[in-house]
Amino acid sequence: MKSDFKESIDRAVNNANLTGALGKFSEAYKVNRAKAYEGIDFEVLRTTIAERKSHAASHLDLMAAAFTRNAEALGAKVFQTNDPEKVKEYILKVAKENNVKTVVKSKSMATEEIHLNSYLEKAGIAVGETDLGEWIIQLAGQTPSHMVMPAIHMTKEEVSDLFSKEVNERLTTDIPRLVEVARKELRSKFLAADMGITGGNIAVAETGSIVLVTNEGNARMVTTLPKIHIALVGIEKFVEKFADVVPVLTALPRSATAQLLTSYVSIITGPAPNTDGSMKDLHIILMDNRRTEMANDPKFKQAMQCIRCGSCLNVCPVFRLVGGHVFGKIYTGGIGTILTAWFDELKKSEEIQGLCIQCGNCKEICPGKIDIPELIMEIRRRLVQKEGLPLLQKAIYRVVNNRRLFHGMLRAASIAGKPLTSGKFLRHLPLFLADLTDGRSLPAIAAEPFRDRFKKIKQPKLKEKAAFYAGCLIDFAYPEMGEALVKILNKAGIEVVFPEEQTCCGAPARYSGAYEVAEKNAIDNIKALLSEDVQYVISACPTCTVALAHEFISTFESLGQTEWMPRAKELAGKTVDFSSLVKKLVDEGRLTLKEGRKLGKVTYHDSCHLKRTLHVSEEPRELLNKVGYELTEMFECDTCCGMGGSYSIKLPEISAPILQRKLTNIKETGAPVVAMDCPGCVMQIRGGMDQDGADIRVRHTVELLAEQLED
Repeated sequence: MKSDFKESIDRAVNNANLTGALGKFSEAYKVNRAKAYEGIDFEVLRTTIAERKSHAASHLDLMAAAFTRNAEALGAKVFQTNDPEKVKEYILKVAKENNVKTVVKSKSMATEEIHLNSYLEKAGIAVGETDLGEWIIQLAGQTPSHMVMPAIHMTKEEVSDLFSKEVNERLTTDIPRLVEVARKELRSKFLAADMGITGGNIAVAETGSIVLVTNEGNARMVTTLPKIHIALVGIEKFVEKFADVVPVLTALPRSATAQLLTSYVSIITGPAPNTDGSMKDLHIILMDNRRTEMANDPKFKQAMQCIRCGSCLNVCPVFRLVGGHVFGKIYTGGIGTILTAWFDELKKSEEIQGLCIQCGNCKEICPGKIDIPELIMEIRRRLVQKEGLPLLQKAIYRVVNNRRLFHGMLRAASIAGKPLTSGKFLRHLPLFLADLTDGRSLPAIAAEPFRDRFKKIKQPKLKEKAAFYAGCLIDFAYPEMGEALVKILNKAGIEVVFPEEQTCCGAPARYSGAYEVAEKNAIDNIKALLSEDVQYVISACPTCTVALAHEFISTFESLGQTEWMPRAKELAGKTVDFSSLVKKLVDEGRLTLKEGRKLGKVTYHDSCHLKRTLHVSEEPRELLNKVGYELTEMFECDTCCGMGGSYSIKLPEISAPILQRKLTNIKETGAPVVAMDCPGCVMQIRGGMDQDGADIRVRHTVELLAEQLED
């Protein structure tokens, strides 16, 4: 029986309107964002934003004191609290003291966070959203599905039906007509309102200013027409100086909606005059709600650098399938998962954090330079610390941490799986395992693993040595990849050693939050891989390479493990991915590849860890071109294939459609071969192509290059 959460995923991925709307937007966004950032050094810009926001987060008390002093000197009333209930009580008190009957609001995630609308409505105050998207979802009785575009999940037909009911007139889907209706309906709300409530995109300590950014002009109306204006601002919106507004305003529209600038930027510095000559009653509420705790947490402090652009949602392959009503609570997507864990409670992030596939798109594009995947991993770790591991996972990790038992079971599975094997694939599994082969075939476990084949390989005695870390897939599913790697390195004058004590890299445990299990994996592999004096430790799996080069160290740091840290750093210094090392050897003239041949078209899939963590993308392409392949780039070449390690097992409902999109993009290139540098991606894409029936060969780059060595 499926959980409610699993059922919500099923409904979302099978909702053609939802996936269509999100898919079209994400495709257009990537292109338009690139144009919007032309001429701007994004890395310099986001480093500036990160530094200035981090500085403000490190001095929240000073920021709040300066802001309060400067805003109150101009006539504003400033109220600060950590308690969301006191925020609502304050607003209601102001409303009652001024006999407020109607409130208009501009878009504010902070008010959504504390459920302000329902609180005021229960007190008999009418609340009207005036942002078009917010008004639409208010009419629909929904919550925002996106932090910037709250109604992105809805079609014009659905909006037409909502508006028709509101105005008691059958409307068509003509968008200008729908906008006209909205303008007419909302204008009367502006004119009748007793109070206006806004959020704040930026709060400037130096001047006591609130900066509001909108495209529709509704915030101007909300802050101008009613005689009372209340701005609810989370204290993460602080910047120290007025000059700090510039980098945020440069990035916010470009990252949020791929615009050069939003239509309206309002800077409110003190109360403005009302139309009758009196001064506006301006209240600014500085809301904490655990933000200070977040700023004091060494891991999560960086989340205070978020400028709420929503770009992490726009590029997320999972979000564009399921939307924010599945992937989030109040705040949505990857950053929403982090904010939910803090502003609500850790437990409420338990299901949604599992939706992150760890592809790293969000980290690459975040203008606040937040490592969202790493923070989600930290949430997983803290959930495990608090709740413990499920019994099944405990049992699995006990096996994985016992290398002899684990490898013995894989050997046994090779024999047991023969009745289910067709060619090199397991195409259909029985009973409760059937989901694992839904949309893709699985590789059969090799009859002879690489560790056995390696003993039979005759290598010349060479001065330079490299330890080969095979990883589980090459060792037990794709030993031919390991043989190809040995062949290439031998040709370059490097002898390969294979430490038999090597075991799982620990990525499955780490990505599940089981850091203690990952620590044991790390120590075992450090002992094995540094047991001989080698110049390199080479891996042909980017996930494993990342583990060896980065995650052993970060796991030890998280656990306060110091004994093995020097050895972990030594290992990291020697670790290199396959394509980077081969490119280096070719450039140095130590490895000669056949050139001048025409081998036909190939397209290349960028594995997530290779491109986004190891920053390797051009090297394999250059090598393939060098041996004579004509590279034809696929659409979204660097978008996740849906594998995500154990993700495809835990959430096949999401993994499968991500894979199908990847298969379509590959087939549309017309290339008969697709190359990649990750055996996990090979498993996913090759298995998908097998079930698809497409006549396209799926190869690891190591195999293609080994075929083109000079004699």
